[in-house]
Amino acid sequence: MSIETPEDLEGMRQAGKVTRAVLEAMKAAAVAGISTAELDEVGAEVMCRCGAVSGPKKVYDFPGYSCISVNDEVVHGVPGNRKLGDGDLVKLDVTVEIGGFMGDACETVAVGNVLPERRKLIDCAQEAFRAGLAVVRPGIRAYEIGKAVQQTVRHAGFHVVRDLGGHGIGRTIHEAPFIPNDFDPRCSDLLTEGLVFTIEPIIAMGTSRTFTRKDGWTIRTRDRSFAAHYEHTLVVTKDGAQLLTA
Repeated sequence: MSIETPEDLEGMRQAGKVTRAVLEAMKAAAVAGISTAELDEVGAEVMCRCGAVSGPKKVYDFPGYSCISVNDEVVHGVPGNRKLGDGDLVKLDVTVEIGGFMGDACETVAVGNVLPERRKLIDCAQEAFRAGLAVVRPGIRAYEIGKAVQQTVRHAGFHVVRDLGGHGIGRTIHEAPFIPNDFDPRCSDLLTEGLVFTIEPIIAMGTSRTFTRKDGWTIRTRDRSFAAHYEHTLVVTKDGAQLLTA
């Protein structure tokens, strides 16, 4: 969506604020021994307390309140009986709807003692996000964000998952434009002031090729290498971008 009124902006800010609160609660609870279903309930309780609902559940009938993906699971992990263990990387992808507006954010959390290479992967996803954010301004093309993300990831020795990327958001979860994580000249949408979308580097240690589990939701790396994901919702301003979920 594009922000057209002060009420639009306030609605998106509120959605971003609740998204942040849910994500912080889940991050604090992401310790060894907790199951992903229990972690999902932590987020659900915050949504309920804030008067918000789960975006994935409302729009797609997702079997959980948030997507929780562990280790080689890239995105869209379904919460269940799996318990987090020392050294795991868990991706907490939260989308909430409140007052007709949606916010979306994801962070990758290291559980306990994590190998240095896995920590580097987390840091790279965040650095790639900042690189993409730095080029945002009215008049650029979506692929310029992807170029900045890809260069950062490649320099660190990792790989972007090319089929996945950021997206417009506002009245529903996935809107135009698609924001690639690599230089894709087909993604030539022009960014305009007021446009709301996500930047979300999704990267892997090994192959960028993925497959979907039999549950129909969870996407994993084909070589079972670990993946990381970092995402925020933002609005384009005349001077650059304003983060709504940070």
